[in-house]
Amino acid sequence: MDIEALQEYCNSKKGVSAEFPFDESTMVFKIMGKIFALVGLESDPASVNLKCDPELAQELRDKHPDAISPGFHMSKVHWNTILLDSFSGKEIKVWVDHSYDLVVKGLPKALRLEWESL
Repeated sequence: MDIEALQEYCNSKKGVSAEFPFDESTMVFKIMGKIFALVGLESDPASVNLKCDPELAQELRDKHPDAISPGFHMSKVHWNTILLDSFSGKEIKVWVDHSYDLVVKGLPKALRLEWESL
């Protein structure tokens, strides 16, 4: 999966906004103001930071040590940095969905109700 396909997939999800809060080369995808993915547009190789259940995060790092590492500039427990060219688009989408679902699950009740009404 390339960065453009990743951007398109993230933007297709309900309630998502894409922003550049840190710099012009780091696109941040949010649900109701909460981050679920960060993409370095100038990263070489291309990568994405995704939120992940802590046990699954470690399992993925152990299984793919050359392609998945603790989240760059993020909580090392809850975020992974994933090299896009090391996995199929299907695998990346599963991990994007997981990140998205974790963030939705953690939304405060008022935001969750607003998200559900979209």
